[in-house]
Amino acid sequence: MSKTDTSAPASADDESIDSEEELQARVAWHYYVGNLTQQEIAQRIGSNRVRVNRLLAASRESGLVQITINSRIAPCVSLEAALAARFGLTDAIVVPTGLTHEANMAALGIGAAAYFCKQIEPGHTIGLGWGRTIRAVLRAMPQRAYGPISAVSLQGGLSHCPSINTFDIVSDFANLCHADGYLFAAPIYVSSQKARDVILQEETVRETYELARGADLALLTVGDLTESLVITYGINNPDDLRTLRKAGAVGDMLGHFMDENGKLIDHPLNRRTVAIALDDLRGIKRVVLVSGGAKKFSVTRAALRGGYVSVLVTDEDSARRLIDEP
Repeated sequence: MSKTDTSAPASADDESIDSEEELQARVAWHYYVGNLTQQEIAQRIGSNRVRVNRLLAASRESGLVQITINSRIAPCVSLEAALAARFGLTDAIVVPTGLTHEANMAALGIGAAAYFCKQIEPGHTIGLGWGRTIRAVLRAMPQRAYGPISAVSLQGGLSHCPSINTFDIVSDFANLCHADGYLFAAPIYVSSQKARDVILQEETVRETYELARGADLALLTVGDLTESLVITYGINNPDDLRTLRKAGAVGDMLGHFMDENGKLIDHPLNRRTVAIALDDLRGIKRVVLVSGGAKKFSVTRAALRGGYVSVLVTDEDSARRLIDEP
């Protein structure tokens, strides 16, 4: 069969049809419906691939061709662009909301792992937060070597925590990615601001602190005031939760409690936290926040308002709420 288009030329009665529009329509039909390659279409119309590509672009821009993606993921992609624009993010990853809390966390882990793996490069220092959400990310990451990289905790640990600790996160990541691991050899909260200052001057802790501040890439989450590990296991004085709420806290990031606008609240716990400062996050090139679910909405929004993160991984329902709010 000849590759030459044998369609009859337009008659005088067809003068209302613009010749350029007709050509766009023919090219679009052959490409989107006929499944021909651009080279094959170029041969049919007696032109070249460059012009075919331009005609296809013009047909989309004019509205002659409208593309509809029939997939659950399509709304997520649209929300990603809206989130990035609204909060000044480098990237946003939106996953379909899970039917249960566990399913939602697993989906966040898968979405974050797929993105995060692509950001790791040889020579990178990776700063790691902690929590159940970060554990879900590690569970979804493949075991592979990225070249010489380091993994460092962004905060101190807990003396008692039956499910997960900051030390586990760094250790597991190091095993998965063949990385050198560095830990904050200190609890996340100490007895006083003076004790915190003394600990941060210890040589081994100071070395970890500076390494964390200079990380190339960071992965972290936030905690709300209901069931986060910091609230459940990190606070020994039950009265602290009441005073945190009274001071306007909506949750924490790296153990630092924030108000709804992402500002640190005036509370003794924030002066006793062994972790890099939230302002230090702004010096890290790419800070990936993984957070979703209704309970974490306010603290997720606070982290975005504070401008501490450059990438958000969240679920569709949370993304829509963040976009729809005035």
